[in-house]
Amino acid sequence: MNVIRLMIVAVGGQGNLLAAKVLGEAALLADIPFRMSEIHGMAQRGGVVESAMIFGDAASSLISDGEADILAGFEPLETLRALGKCNKKTVVITNSTPLPPFAAAVGQATYPGSSELQELILDRAGSLNSFDATALATEAGNVMAVNMVILGALAATRLLPISAENIKKTIRDKTRKNFVEVNTKAFELGFKQ
Repeated sequence: MNVIRLMIVAVGGQGNLLAAKVLGEAALLADIPFRMSEIHGMAQRGGVVESAMIFGDAASSLISDGEADILAGFEPLETLRALGKCNKKTVVITNSTPLPPFAAAVGQATYPGSSELQELILDRAGSLNSFDATALATEAGNVMAVNMVILGALAATRLLPISAENIKKTIRDKTRKNFVEVNTKAFELGFKQ
């Protein structure tokens, strides 16, 4: 099995850690070796949260600069900030809906425009799937399901050694029962992207 390196980036509160847990549990279900590390930063204050997941036989759970095979971003500026992990073959999947940091929200900084963000990402990565995951999460029934939408889009690439069915089973078995229906629908909407 080839080693696959996945970076997941988000703003605190967007469900990065749950998404990583779902993927890890799905890998266990499929008996796929994986390693995982997380950086929580100032997550409780809306800061960056990163999860590094390596599927296959690898000696480390860290992803060095330029080593990510896949970068999944729940917020476009966080995706841009993580581009150092990418190379010209990296597949980038990102939500296109910004969640501006405080300085941009109060007018002390400028949030880059969508086309500028996409251009900067494509300058560093191999391919980009940027779409409004926030709208799809809302359509599924909860704006907080952006993480499941992105997982669906990630599963659709078929780059991970985990099947979409194993991920959906894990969503059903390991997420809060009152969110299972919304999370499953969000995953399916993301899978169509």
